[in-house]
Amino acid sequence: MTTIDPGLTAKEEALLPSDDDVRHYAEHGWYLSKKLLTDDEVDDLVAATDRYYAGERDRRLPVRPPKLAYWEPSRGDVQRHNDYVHHEHDGIARILRKPLIGAVAARLARATEIRIFQSTLIWKPPIAGEPSNIVPWHFDKHYWASSSSEHMLTAFIPFHDCGEEMGTITMVDGSHRWREIGADDTVVRHFADRDRDQLEAMLAENAAHNGAEIRKIPMVIPKGHMSFHHCRTYHGSGANVSGRPRRAISLHLQDGDNAWREYPLSDGTLAAYNHDVLVRRTHEGRPDYADPDYCPVIWRDRAQQGG
Repeated sequence: MTTIDPGLTAKEEALLPSDDDVRHYAEHGWYLSKKLLTDDEVDDLVAATDRYYAGERDRRLPVRPPKLAYWEPSRGDVQRHNDYVHHEHDGIARILRKPLIGAVAARLARATEIRIFQSTLIWKPPIAGEPSNIVPWHFDKHYWASSSSEHMLTAFIPFHDCGEEMGTITMVDGSHRWREIGADDTVVRHFADRDRDQLEAMLAENAAHNGAEIRKIPMVIPKGHMSFHHCRTYHGSGANVSGRPRRAISLHLQDGDNAWREYPLSDGTLAAYNHDVLVRRTHEGRPDYADPDYCPVIWRDRAQQGG
């Protein structure tokens, strides 16, 4: 298990997943946390993202990656997705880099180091019939084919109590342990560029191949709590019928062993991620997924502190 960092307070140590929680995550592919953010921290996150939506930036991406999610007001009242908010806005980054979040992820992933991989700010408008509000079944590792690790995970961080009426994130229980069939190169495309019926059929086919029941578990998340899911756990979300926006950040996390890898596609090209045009290069000339400007460390265990 990950060594508890001396920077955590005793109160924070009590918020880490127990051994039973870690076993649950290994079996089911998801974990509902204790209260990791104070009400003040969540309120600060709301205020910071309000300023972000109003145009405030501490820095901007030097180039626009080819598959960047970047809602702008001209797109109207659809579901908003904005990547790299931890890079562009220091007020958001301050809270996302809270060591306790990384320590929880390290326990679940059985890792000695956790770095941010990506952060996506999400706003799901309270429009029951808005098509963009429906997130079809998918798992994140498909989009991270150029990452070597199988232990990456995501923290879903709502800014308020978040239940089924808001279209909360919903997990397919235990699906990270399925053996995948029927996958082709199209799976590396984001769900927004895929046919929803095809994704639904893929989920059913994979469940049948594994002799598994499709158990959909909505994450009911109180303010300050968050859910974590494995990079191969199927998940999605439904309509927001609550009457108020569903506001959240998906914080994608990588363990310290993750690195860029060559992943050939059938057309002869290599699978790519947006980082590849942004991050520094290693001595071998490969994209460096440990570039601290884009992938900062938020947790490193005691034995690694001097590394």
